[in-house]
Amino acid sequence: MASSRKTTSVDDEVAEVGKVVVEINGTMTDAGASSLLRKGDVAQVCLRVMCMAASVTALLFMVTAREASTVSIYGFQLPVNSKWSFADSFEYLVGVSAAVVAHLLLQLVIIVSRLLRKSPLIPSRNHAWLTYAGDQVLAYAMMSAGSAASGVSNLNRTGIRHMALPDFCKPLHIFCDHVAISIACTFLSSLLLAISAIQNVIWLSNN
Repeated sequence: MASSRKTTSVDDEVAEVGKVVVEINGTMTDAGASSLLRKGDVAQVCLRVMCMAASVTALLFMVTAREASTVSIYGFQLPVNSKWSFADSFEYLVGVSAAVVAHLLLQLVIIVSRLLRKSPLIPSRNHAWLTYAGDQVLAYAMMSAGSAASGVSNLNRTGIRHMALPDFCKPLHIFCDHVAISIACTFLSSLLLAISAIQNVIWLSNN
């Protein structure tokens, strides 16, 4: 009888220890998942902020690209005035950059509101698909805008062969420098948007 009671007592203690171990393991698992989620959130926020900075820089440098000077053609000194709005490709870059800034600003507002409420940044698969589609479309748009603008910028820098049109970037170096920085930031923003789209694909594949 005493032996039976001792066996029952030992079994109860083992069961209690097992519950404690399970609870501890469950807590550790939850903590690990939470830590992983926080790392993913931080990466997402940093990526959005960097993309916003690149897009705003591209927009600001392009809209401030203007300069007046003189250029020599067939020995004649002619006044030249260059402005970003004179080229359709530069206007396209400004429009696409403004759209990207608006998209990223909306995303950052949503992210901040969810962080303040301590809710997941990606609440559903529909939200992930919508964000992925927006990032993907705007990444391609920024790439096309940068490519179009770089063609015009290269023409300004090299001139036209077999004609007397010179390198306009010599007298208009400030204008060309602004355009070059804007184009570089445009391609950087396109890359960051593509990385963000890849992050959404990874989330969709794991959920």
